[in-house]
Amino acid sequence: MKNKTTVSGVSKPAPSKNQGPMTIEMVAKEAGVSPSTVSRILNGTAVVSEAKKKSVEDAVAKLGFVPNPMARGLAGGRTFSVGVITQSMDSPFYGPALRGIEDTLDPAGYSPLFVSGNWQAPAEARCIDILLSRRVDGIIVLTGRLTDAALKACAKKVPVVVTGRNLKAADLFSLNFDNLEGARLATWHLIDQGHTQIAFISGDPQHPDAVQRLAGYKLALEQAGIAFQPSLVVQGEYNEDSGLQAVLRLMATQQRFTAIFAANDQMAVGAAHGLLRQGLRVPEDVSLVGFDDLPNSLYAFPPLTTVHQPAYEMGQLAAEAMLNLLAGIKPQLQVPAPRLIPRESCRRLNR
Repeated sequence: MKNKTTVSGVSKPAPSKNQGPMTIEMVAKEAGVSPSTVSRILNGTAVVSEAKKKSVEDAVAKLGFVPNPMARGLAGGRTFSVGVITQSMDSPFYGPALRGIEDTLDPAGYSPLFVSGNWQAPAEARCIDILLSRRVDGIIVLTGRLTDAALKACAKKVPVVVTGRNLKAADLFSLNFDNLEGARLATWHLIDQGHTQIAFISGDPQHPDAVQRLAGYKLALEQAGIAFQPSLVVQGEYNEDSGLQAVLRLMATQQRFTAIFAANDQMAVGAAHGLLRQGLRVPEDVSLVGFDDLPNSLYAFPPLTTVHQPAYEMGQLAAEAMLNLLAGIKPQLQVPAPRLIPRESCRRLNR
């Protein structure tokens, strides 16, 4: 007889693909664990040994088990989706962060829902409402302008992870890059190369990171005994055109400077174009430093000296922190320290 096995003399049908879809119970039996353990491993909330996790993963692969997200959500009261509020979808900085989030959530069975706040607190608040209406299991906020109170209020409804803040509350975890130290490193690099007339293109003062980078610039000058000159500080808007316009405004003042530190790489690229329009070369006439270490900074002309900010890793850490919160685990994560990436856009002055 075909498709039969004999157990203790009793003829019994052998497993067949025609018997219907695989179930968690079948996976549990194959892996030698309970169905609840399988469920928790699949939804990323289990704290088990690597050996047990591998047994379940092997059983899933062997049996061809495909979890049903809707059924999992109904069973656990979850949608297996995480809302992500970014500021700009097309940003060369936030793009890698979003990819880091997606690459971390996907293996755990969670799907990100991306929305943009565009640096507007009311828009970010609407994003929160939209995501909550979609019954997301948690919300990741990439910097933004929502108040600390608003973030804490949101964390009373779903777990929240926020970047660019130092904030503590129940079911809320914050990740903050040391912008002050990064800016101090950038400015000190120029000072170490003999520059004392260093212009600074700042970001929007409503951005916390812009305030911190200005503070880092001032701190390096103070440590070197160089007087701070407000006339050497011009504001940009964290995009290329604002960097170009900032240089043109600076040149119009006839203020002397031998170097420029721009608060992000996009403004640094714009500044280089502004200098070129004025007949000045980088680094022969003016040294230039940026901030962020965007991928295209390596291919600027000349390659841009900058401060590395780990955007992709920041996204990974934010997603990992969210998975920890969803599993009832207190995240123990820290953003890597800033580091200077020296390239060809700076030169040492003859002392």
